[in-house]
Amino acid sequence: MITIKSPREIELLRIAGNVVYKTHKYLEPMIKEGITTAELNRLGEEFIRKQGCTPSFKGCEGYPYAICMSVNSEVVHGFPSNYKLKNGDIITLDIGACWKGYHGDSAWTYAVGEVDDEKKFLMEHTKESLFKGLEQVKPGQRIGDIGHAVEEYALAHNLGVVKELCGHGVGTEVHEDPEVLNYGPGGTGPKIKEGMVIAVEPMLTAGNPDIYLHDNDWTVDTIDGRPSAHYEHTVVVTKDGYEILTGELKKNG
Repeated sequence: MITIKSPREIELLRIAGNVVYKTHKYLEPMIKEGITTAELNRLGEEFIRKQGCTPSFKGCEGYPYAICMSVNSEVVHGFPSNYKLKNGDIITLDIGACWKGYHGDSAWTYAVGEVDDEKKFLMEHTKESLFKGLEQVKPGQRIGDIGHAVEEYALAHNLGVVKELCGHGVGTEVHEDPEVLNYGPGGTGPKIKEGMVIAVEPMLTAGNPDIYLHDNDWTVDTIDGRPSAHYEHTVVVTKDGYEILTGELKKNG
Protein backbone atom coordinates (compact mmCIF):
# COMPACT_ATOMS: atom_id res chain seq x y z
CA MET A 1 0.00 0.00 0.00
CA ILE A 2 1.29 3.46 -0.93
CA THR A 3 0.99 5.91 1.94
CA ILE A 4 0.81 9.70 1.88
CA LYS A 5 3.01 11.13 4.62
CA SER A 6 1.75 13.80 7.02
CA PRO A 7 3.75 17.01 7.64
CA ARG A 8 4.92 15.52 10.97
CA GLU A 9 6.11 12.35 9.25
CA ILE A 10 7.86 14.32 6.52
CA GLU A 11 9.76 16.30 9.15
CA LEU A 12 10.95 13.07 10.79
CA LEU A 13 11.94 11.69 7.38
CA ARG A 14 13.76 14.96 6.65
CA ILE A 15 15.83 14.61 9.83
CA ALA A 16 16.64 10.95 9.07
CA GLY A 17 17.58 11.85 5.50
CA ASN A 18 19.83 14.67 6.66
CA VAL A 19 21.72 12.28 8.94
CA VAL A 20 22.29 10.03 5.91
CA TYR A 21 23.59 13.04 3.96
CA LYS A 22 25.89 14.07 6.83
CA THR A 23 27.22 10.50 7.10
CA HIS A 24 28.13 10.55 3.40
CA LYS A 25 29.88 13.90 3.85
CA TYR A 26 31.70 12.63 6.95
CA LEU A 27 33.00 9.50 5.22
CA GLU A 28 33.80 11.01 1.80
CA PRO A 29 37.24 12.47 2.73
CA MET A 30 38.25 9.08 4.20
CA ILE A 31 37.63 7.22 0.95
CA LYS A 32 41.30 6.92 0.04
CA GLU A 33 43.79 4.26 -0.95
CA GLY A 34 44.64 1.99 1.99
CA ILE A 35 41.51 2.26 4.13
CA THR A 36 39.48 -0.92 4.53
CA THR A 37 35.78 -1.07 3.81
CA ALA A 38 35.29 -2.50 7.32
CA GLU A 39 36.84 0.65 8.78
CA LEU A 40 34.55 2.86 6.71
CA ASN A 41 31.59 0.82 7.96
CA ARG A 42 32.71 1.15 11.59
CA LEU A 43 33.24 4.90 11.34
CA GLY A 44 29.91 5.36 9.56
CA GLU A 45 27.97 3.38 12.14
CA GLU A 46 29.58 5.33 15.00
CA PHE A 47 28.67 8.62 13.28
CA ILE A 48 25.04 7.59 12.68
CA ARG A 49 24.63 6.59 16.33
CA LYS A 50 26.21 9.83 17.56
CA GLN A 51 23.45 11.70 15.71
CA GLY A 52 20.88 9.84 17.80
CA CYS A 53 19.91 7.51 14.95
CA THR A 54 20.28 3.80 14.33
CA PRO A 55 21.63 2.29 11.09
CA SER A 56 18.59 1.28 9.04
CA PHE A 57 20.28 -1.58 7.24
CA LYS A 58 21.87 -3.40 10.19
CA GLY A 59 19.64 -6.43 10.73
CA CYS A 60 17.25 -5.39 7.94
CA GLU A 61 16.08 -8.72 6.48
CA GLY A 62 19.24 -10.17 8.05
CA TYR A 63 21.85 -7.85 6.50
CA PRO A 64 24.68 -7.91 9.07
CA TYR A 65 26.33 -4.50 8.61
CA ALA A 66 25.46 -0.81 8.98
CA ILE A 67 26.51 0.32 5.51
CA CYS A 68 26.54 -1.50 2.16
CA MET A 69 30.03 -1.20 0.61
CA SER A 70 30.07 -2.20 -3.06
CA VAL A 71 33.42 -2.01 -4.86
CA ASN A 72 34.01 -1.86 -8.64
CA SER A 73 31.83 -4.56 -10.26
CA GLU A 74 29.67 -5.06 -7.14
CA VAL A 75 26.26 -3.51 -7.82
CA VAL A 76 24.69 -3.50 -4.35
CA HIS A 77 24.81 -5.04 -0.86
CA GLY A 78 28.58 -5.47 -0.70
CA PHE A 79 29.90 -6.65 2.68
CA PRO A 80 32.45 -4.49 4.51
CA SER A 81 35.67 -6.46 4.84
CA ASN A 82 39.44 -6.19 5.27
CA TYR A 83 39.74 -5.23 1.60
CA LYS A 84 41.96 -2.15 1.32
CA LEU A 85 40.81 0.36 -1.27
CA LYS A 86 43.20 0.81 -4.18
CA ASN A 87 43.86 3.77 -6.43
CA GLY A 88 41.48 3.44 -9.39
CA ASP A 89 38.71 1.67 -7.47
CA ILE A 90 35.18 2.97 -7.28
CA ILE A 91 33.04 2.29 -4.23
CA THR A 92 29.35 2.78 -3.57
CA LEU A 93 28.27 3.59 -0.03
CA ASP A 94 24.57 2.82 0.48
CA ILE A 95 23.61 4.39 3.81
CA GLY A 96 20.39 4.29 5.81
CA ALA A 97 19.54 5.97 9.12
CA CYS A 98 16.45 5.69 11.31
CA TRP A 99 15.19 8.62 13.40
CA LYS A 100 12.24 7.99 15.72
CA GLY A 101 11.04 5.12 13.52
CA TYR A 102 11.46 6.88 10.16
CA HIS A 103 14.17 6.16 7.60
CA GLY A 104 16.48 7.96 5.22
CA ASP A 105 18.22 6.11 2.38
CA SER A 106 20.85 7.30 -0.09
CA ALA A 107 23.63 5.70 -2.12
CA TRP A 108 26.53 7.42 -3.83
CA THR A 109 29.49 6.14 -5.84
CA TYR A 110 32.94 7.56 -5.10
CA ALA A 111 36.26 7.42 -6.92
CA VAL A 112 39.36 6.25 -5.05
CA GLY A 113 42.24 8.40 -6.30
CA GLU A 114 42.42 8.60 -10.09
CA VAL A 115 39.99 6.34 -11.96
CA ASP A 116 40.01 5.39 -15.63
CA ASP A 117 37.83 6.98 -18.30
CA GLU A 118 35.34 4.10 -18.32
CA LYS A 119 34.63 4.54 -14.61
CA LYS A 120 34.48 8.34 -14.89
CA PHE A 121 31.97 8.06 -17.73
CA LEU A 122 29.90 5.49 -15.81
CA MET A 123 29.81 7.60 -12.65
CA GLU A 124 28.98 10.84 -14.45
CA HIS A 125 26.12 9.43 -16.43
CA THR A 126 24.68 7.21 -13.70
CA LYS A 127 24.45 10.29 -11.49
CA GLU A 128 22.87 12.26 -14.32
CA SER A 129 20.35 9.46 -14.90
CA LEU A 130 19.22 9.87 -11.28
CA PHE A 131 18.39 13.51 -11.88
CA LYS A 132 16.70 12.69 -15.21
CA GLY A 133 14.46 10.33 -13.27
CA LEU A 134 13.82 12.92 -10.55
CA GLU A 135 12.65 15.41 -13.19
CA GLN A 136 9.57 13.21 -13.55
CA VAL A 137 8.69 13.40 -9.85
CA LYS A 138 5.69 15.72 -9.63
CA PRO A 139 1.98 15.29 -8.98
CA GLY A 140 0.09 13.95 -11.98
CA GLN A 141 3.01 11.99 -13.43
CA ARG A 142 3.21 8.24 -13.02
CA ILE A 143 5.87 6.12 -11.32
CA GLY A 144 6.69 4.51 -14.68
CA ASP A 145 7.73 7.91 -16.03
CA ILE A 146 10.72 7.86 -13.66
CA GLY A 147 12.04 4.53 -14.90
CA HIS A 148 11.41 5.43 -18.51
CA ALA A 149 13.50 8.60 -18.16
CA VAL A 150 16.33 6.70 -16.44
CA GLU A 151 16.38 3.95 -19.07
CA GLU A 152 16.20 6.35 -22.00
CA TYR A 153 19.17 8.33 -20.69
CA ALA A 154 21.20 5.21 -19.79
CA LEU A 155 20.70 3.55 -23.19
CA ALA A 156 21.57 6.81 -24.98
CA HIS A 157 24.94 6.59 -23.23
CA ASN A 158 25.40 2.84 -23.88
CA LEU A 159 25.12 1.89 -20.22
CA GLY A 160 23.42 -1.25 -18.92
CA VAL A 161 20.33 -0.96 -16.69
CA VAL A 162 20.16 -3.54 -13.90
CA LYS A 163 16.50 -4.61 -14.02
CA GLU A 164 16.39 -6.99 -11.05
CA LEU A 165 16.80 -4.12 -8.55
CA CYS A 166 14.74 -0.98 -8.09
CA GLY A 167 13.85 2.04 -5.99
CA HIS A 168 11.00 2.08 -3.51
CA GLY A 169 8.83 3.97 -1.09
CA VAL A 170 10.37 5.04 2.22
CA GLY A 171 8.75 5.63 5.60
CA THR A 172 8.52 3.58 8.78
CA GLU A 173 10.03 0.76 6.71
CA VAL A 174 13.16 1.14 4.59
CA HIS A 175 11.38 -0.48 1.65
CA GLU A 176 7.72 0.37 1.11
CA ASP A 177 5.40 0.54 -1.88
CA PRO A 178 5.63 1.56 -4.65
CA GLU A 179 8.45 -0.15 -6.50
CA VAL A 180 10.31 2.44 -8.59
CA LEU A 181 11.78 0.65 -11.61
CA ASN A 182 14.69 2.04 -13.63
CA TYR A 183 13.19 0.95 -16.96
CA GLY A 184 9.91 0.47 -18.77
CA PRO A 185 7.28 2.51 -20.59
CA GLY A 186 6.18 5.93 -19.42
CA GLY A 187 2.58 6.62 -18.45
CA THR A 188 2.36 3.43 -16.39
CA GLY A 189 2.21 2.60 -12.70
CA PRO A 190 0.65 4.49 -9.79
CA LYS A 191 0.02 8.21 -10.03
CA ILE A 192 2.55 10.38 -8.21
CA LYS A 193 0.85 12.39 -5.46
CA GLU A 194 1.93 15.13 -3.09
CA GLY A 195 3.17 13.64 0.19
CA MET A 196 4.54 10.41 -1.29
CA VAL A 197 8.12 9.64 -0.24
CA ILE A 198 10.21 7.54 -2.62
CA ALA A 199 13.82 6.52 -3.17
CA VAL A 200 14.95 6.81 -6.80
CA GLU A 201 18.13 4.80 -7.40
CA PRO A 202 19.54 3.97 -10.83
CA MET A 203 22.05 1.10 -10.82
CA LEU A 204 23.91 1.09 -14.13
CA THR A 205 26.78 -0.93 -15.57
CA ALA A 206 29.56 -0.18 -18.02
CA GLY A 207 28.86 -3.44 -19.83
CA ASN A 208 26.38 -6.31 -19.62
CA PRO A 209 23.49 -5.48 -17.23
CA ASP A 210 23.15 -9.13 -16.20
CA ILE A 211 24.04 -9.90 -12.58
CA TYR A 212 24.76 -12.77 -10.21
CA LEU A 213 24.51 -13.25 -6.44
CA HIS A 214 27.59 -14.00 -4.32
CA ASP A 215 27.68 -16.97 -1.96
CA ASN A 216 26.88 -14.68 0.97
CA ASP A 217 23.32 -14.40 -0.47
CA TRP A 218 23.54 -10.60 -0.45
CA THR A 219 26.21 -9.12 -2.68
CA VAL A 220 25.13 -8.58 -6.29
CA ASP A 221 27.83 -8.41 -8.98
CA THR A 222 27.98 -7.83 -12.73
CA ILE A 223 28.19 -11.03 -14.75
CA ASP A 224 31.06 -9.71 -16.90
CA GLY A 225 33.11 -8.10 -14.11
CA ARG A 226 32.71 -4.62 -15.62
CA PRO A 227 32.14 -1.76 -13.15
CA SER A 228 28.77 -0.66 -11.78
CA ALA A 229 27.64 2.64 -10.26
CA HIS A 230 24.66 3.49 -8.04
CA TYR A 231 23.19 6.86 -7.07
CA GLU A 232 20.12 7.29 -4.86
CA HIS A 233 18.16 10.05 -3.17
CA THR A 234 15.06 9.84 -1.00
CA VAL A 235 12.59 12.57 -2.00
CA VAL A 236 9.17 13.81 -0.94
CA VAL A 237 6.68 14.83 -3.61
CA THR A 238 5.67 18.50 -3.22
CA LYS A 239 2.77 20.34 -4.85
CA ASP A 240 4.90 21.26 -7.87
CA GLY A 241 7.84 18.82 -7.83
CA TYR A 242 10.01 17.23 -5.17
CA GLU A 243 12.31 17.97 -2.24
CA ILE A 244 15.45 15.91 -1.68
CA LEU A 245 15.31 14.59 1.89
CA THR A 246 18.80 13.04 1.83
CA GLY A 247 20.50 16.41 1.47
CA GLU A 248 21.19 19.50 3.51
CA LEU A 249 18.48 20.26 6.05
CA LYS A 250 16.04 22.85 4.73
CA LYS A 251 15.23 25.78 6.99
CA ASN A 252 11.49 26.29 7.43
CA GLY A 253 10.16 29.74 6.47
